[in-house]
Amino acid sequence: MDLFTSAALNAEKNAGIDNQKPLAVRMRPQAFDEFVGQEDSVGKGRFLRVMIENDRIPSLILFGPPGTGKTTLARMIAVMTKSNFKQLNAVAAGIADIRKVVDEAHEQRKFYQKRTIVFIDEIHRFNKSQQDVLLPYVEDGRIILIGATTENPYFEVNHALLSRVRVVRLHSLSDKQMIIVLQKALCDKKRGLGEYGIGCAEPELITIAQAAAGDARVALNLLEQAAMLAHAAHSNITAEILSDILGEKLQTYDKKGDNHYDTVSAFIKSMRGSDPDAAIHYLARMIVAGEDVNFIARRIAICAAEDVGNADPMALVVAMAAVQAVQFIGLPEARIPLAQAVTYIASAPKSNAAYLSIDSALQDVRTKDCGTIPLHLKDAHYKGAEKLGHGIDYKYPHDFNDHFIKQQYLPTKIMGKKYYDPTSNGHEKIIKQYLATHQNFLPK
Repeated sequence: MDLFTSAALNAEKNAGIDNQKPLAVRMRPQAFDEFVGQEDSVGKGRFLRVMIENDRIPSLILFGPPGTGKTTLARMIAVMTKSNFKQLNAVAAGIADIRKVVDEAHEQRKFYQKRTIVFIDEIHRFNKSQQDVLLPYVEDGRIILIGATTENPYFEVNHALLSRVRVVRLHSLSDKQMIIVLQKALCDKKRGLGEYGIGCAEPELITIAQAAAGDARVALNLLEQAAMLAHAAHSNITAEILSDILGEKLQTYDKKGDNHYDTVSAFIKSMRGSDPDAAIHYLARMIVAGEDVNFIARRIAICAAEDVGNADPMALVVAMAAVQAVQFIGLPEARIPLAQAVTYIASAPKSNAAYLSIDSALQDVRTKDCGTIPLHLKDAHYKGAEKLGHGIDYKYPHDFNDHFIKQQYLPTKIMGKKYYDPTSNGHEKIIKQYLATHQNFLPK
């Protein structure tokens, strides 16, 4: 008897548990004592758990990566609450569906004094108009909104709606927590795989947990696939079976999603923080996930100018060479110049003095009267310029010793202003020494 036949025959005896459903669905927690992880949100005595147990749910946005328990929490609320419970999926639902649910909620409150909880999965897929429809009904309490999203709600949910809900952050499960989930599924004879007696040693459990990257649903799906092969081979789950199933690990990375911004942020901060190993790691993540290599190259060039600057002027040269190389050769070879530029920039001395100087100058130009350009610096190449005093008394630096002569360059109103303050890192130490002996500040 194979696994599928056994599951089908046991469906009736298992008190309504349909073993034809995926393992991840069958093992979905039905009460808090089965729920693994998220102790900071639903641990004993925590706000959300107390509210659920007392049927006093406020409007919520459940925000977290896939497989962290957002839908599970919503289903638990549906079972535990005395309120009317309605579920919508933002992919399929429109404004008409929202209004219909709101009308029903109004009737439930008017005739039965019952609150209505509306669970909207993937709420980030609602556009602004759809979110605006919800706003007055959340505000007057006609509905209790529970939204679930994998995207950062501070990017994807209207500020007006966001200000009327409580955001609950759910986190990816740790490998230790994932192993607990997997062991429960292996041992559970009613909903899990316990009746088949399939074993899985800790190293293999760790392999599954790490491959799932914090997503319990993925972990259980992998376990179920491995169990099918093990059952067919009359063996336990082995490293060979897992290798056959896993193949090349999929990257959970949405180029328009929150994970995209987090990865790019980590990439740039690793280059800025002079950690070439971390920078290369995040570069690899982006390449495997299919990130646009031109986007990656642009971020590298910006980092070279902003964070390395004149501490190593070659950094921008290397970065721009990578930009051109990527456009010229494309993937997969483009990974090589990208890696060269990333490791060069991460390993280079750092200075953001040039970046700070332009921002400071822009602030002055936008907010102050900085005065007029000194006459001797103005254009004197046209007829009549000399009569206006333009260019008179300008001293050509190359006519003097060391190709330098002290004269006024800044407008009089901001004489003495220092925008560029070079550090003592790398090549900027030489620049600093040069400027120390060649300053153009003149007495006021």
